[in-house]
Amino acid sequence: MSKEQGKTKQDTAAESPSQLIDAKIKSLDDWRGQTLAHVRALIQQADPAVVEEWKWSIPVWSHGGILCTGETYKVKVKLTFPKGASLKDPSKLFNASLEGNTRRAIDLGEGYALDEAAFKALIRAAAAHNAKPAR
Repeated sequence: MSKEQGKTKQDTAAESPSQLIDAKIKSLDDWRGQTLAHVRALIQQADPAVVEEWKWSIPVWSHGGILCTGETYKVKVKLTFPKGASLKDPSKLFNASLEGNTRRAIDLGEGYALDEAAFKALIRAAAAHNAKPAR
């Protein structure tokens, strides 16, 4: 199994989600690992109560529901917000998956300069949205 494929269910059974995310970051020994580590730190700063999960063989950050996922590809790190269409994005961070009715994503290519303050605000908005009672 290549480093890109990640770990099998058997391999991951004894590891915590945070350990799996650490391993994923370490396996990406290039800008993608650095980018994933950086956004992880920003998410933790924005929402200290965030819960790290490992679903679908990718990092997931939750608080009252999923805030975002962190997928890595050859040319980008994709942060998908499953309820992104419901969030205000005044800084226009969302640059992918714009056509759907529910999710939105941020594609980060090599050298992409993420507006950290706007990203943290988006994480806090996603947590606040998850905290709203369902209608």
